[in-house]
Amino acid sequence: MRIKKTALAVFFELINRVKMILIQLIRKMRIHMPNITKIIFVRHARSRYGEDDRIRPLTEFGLTSRETVVETLRDTHIDAFICSPYKRSMDTIQTTADYFGMPVKTDERFRERKVGTWEDGWLEKRWADFSCAEEGGECLASVQSRNVEALKEVLSDYAGKTVVIGTHGTALSTILNYYDNSFGLNDFLRIVNWMPYIIELTFEGENCIGKKELAHVSTELEK
Repeated sequence: MRIKKTALAVFFELINRVKMILIQLIRKMRIHMPNITKIIFVRHARSRYGEDDRIRPLTEFGLTSRETVVETLRDTHIDAFICSPYKRSMDTIQTTADYFGMPVKTDERFRERKVGTWEDGWLEKRWADFSCAEEGGECLASVQSRNVEALKEVLSDYAGKTVVIGTHGTALSTILNYYDNSFGLNDFLRIVNWMPYIIELTFEGENCIGKKELAHVSTELEK
């Protein structure tokens, strides 16, 4: 019986030594766990067209389909809600923020592209050359610059957290293009009728390391 106790004591002593060696190795190697941040972009639901782009309200279909955002995110841990100041974006994520009992912060830089005089062919021209725009309109380079600037601040301020950002079709598309330059006109056209559209981007620092589409509602379902 005495031999068993001695052997057991030696065993635990060995375990403690191994633990101490591992702790020292970890300290010496300065092992750093990656700081993973998740950004969940929510493109707004269907809205009514009008002269003032900032205050366009959601349609009845849009008001109904925004519930998809709640259903998609209800079991997700959310640390903050940030949004374009445009009414249609705010109204799309507000019900989800209310569900979590959280406020929605706005950032003017997440607003949609300013639209100018409509002419056939300009959609293709803008996507072929981000520096060009129709008369009175905003080029995609400008849209991308301010949206990415705002996003990088979010990544810094909310490092390691999960943030929902209410956005727009073109604004979001320029962000996706920034982190994946293969994202182009055809990809934009693929999602153009998805309102709302929810996509999650995963970041390590400022580097995008993952992308996952979570949900969408096609406006083609609107009767």
